[in-house]
Amino acid sequence: MIPDSPNCVAIYQAGNSIPQVRTDQGRREIRYETIIATLVGVSALFVSGYTAYVQRQQVRAAVWPILEYGTSNEPRIRFTIDNKGAGPAIIRNVIVKVDGEPVRNWDYALQKLVGPGEHKFAQSTINGHTFSAGESMDVMVPHDSDGGPLTFDKSAALWTALNKERGRVEIEICYSSTLGDCWILRRDANSRSTTTEVRTCPDTSAISFEQ
Repeated sequence: MIPDSPNCVAIYQAGNSIPQVRTDQGRREIRYETIIATLVGVSALFVSGYTAYVQRQQVRAAVWPILEYGTSNEPRIRFTIDNKGAGPAIIRNVIVKVDGEPVRNWDYALQKLVGPGEHKFAQSTINGHTFSAGESMDVMVPHDSDGGPLTFDKSAALWTALNKERGRVEIEICYSSTLGDCWILRRDANSRSTTTEVRTCPDTSAISFEQ
């Protein structure tokens, strides 16, 4: 039996409070350890995710295609597509327009540019083609009546007409990299070019270019 005295009670209370203090302190230490472990785990996850993102961007840059479309008259009139990027450009869909109206092939485009008739030209297929890094392709080169490249000294009237009207051709090309990233190159009748990244390329349709 514990003596009924103030001193004994104080000793008893103090003696029973010590284990409780130690227990609370232990719980706090466990909570601190849990929080620290959680923070370390979250930090490791963040670093891992960021590292994967950086690696993905490095790989993406290494295979990034950049298409450019142009038309010139030196040394002959021609319509050209170049890949100025670091990786292949896979052509998914092409739309060619003259005066804002889609055309399905170069023959129809030439008829709209210089009038009806039999037009001779050399062409290279765009749709489905894969442009390697640094590749340049003349996608259409008008010819004269003899079947040779159109030059001013041989066919001055046709050369002059086509040289004046070739700027009316507009083009829209959707292409992807080998990683599946997609872009759309647009070149309008005012020679303004824009390239926009898109989620996917549209499927071919009734207005898609056939060649």
